[in-house]
Amino acid sequence: MSAGSMRPGERLDDAAARRSRNGGRLYAWFALVAGFTIFAGFARTLYLRSISGAAPLSTLLLVHGIVMTTWFVVFGVQVWLVATRRIRLHRRLGMFGLVLAACVVYVGFAAAIDAGRRGVGSAFGVTPLMFMAIPLFDMPVFALLVGVAAWQRRRPDIHKRLMLLATLGMLTPAIARIPLPLIQNGGPPVFFGLAIGIVLACIAADTLWNRRLHPACGWGGALIVAMLPLRVFIAETQVWARVASWLLR
Repeated sequence: MSAGSMRPGERLDDAAARRSRNGGRLYAWFALVAGFTIFAGFARTLYLRSISGAAPLSTLLLVHGIVMTTWFVVFGVQVWLVATRRIRLHRRLGMFGLVLAACVVYVGFAAAIDAGRRGVGSAFGVTPLMFMAIPLFDMPVFALLVGVAAWQRRRPDIHKRLMLLATLGMLTPAIARIPLPLIQNGGPPVFFGLAIGIVLACIAADTLWNRRLHPACGWGGALIVAMLPLRVFIAETQVWARVASWLLR
């Protein structure tokens, strides 16, 4: 940390502690953004279904909703535990988080294929096979980011950034379901753009706060930003049509 970032009369270790606390607030804010986005997107069909009149959910979709919700809740709790310096509990909960991450990937694949079989997609301005590509491509990206984050768990600077990016990278389906005219009328360009915007905002905030682009933010963010529009291109190819049709058998 440079001396220019210290307050008058502040010791170096005190300044470092202050920056660490304030940096933790950045992750807390983005955890809240993620949680709010998930709630806004799935409120009508999941969280407030009993009062919204939405159609009943299948067992698979209900399990999918529970698993995904648990991930975002656990992520928020993990951010809070680090901010309050309860590192031992954070590490214990992290073991559960790895199991939960595996469940996210497994159930995410199953739900994506189920959506393709049910013909979901027209409401979002895409074909069912194209729609299926969105969550299917989310899962490998999520798994890679969480896997590297777990591998680098003794490097908190890498670990926390990749876990945050892995979580933010799964917001596209929720954004696409937010009942706002701009999103519903705009279709894929809008909800992909908003998803990319949240990731870029996170990277920009982290970079500005730390006065440098952290490598984990650089490659992790590039992976997410590249894969979001790339899956649309892939989903329009004949190769994907054949692969998707095979998955739907």
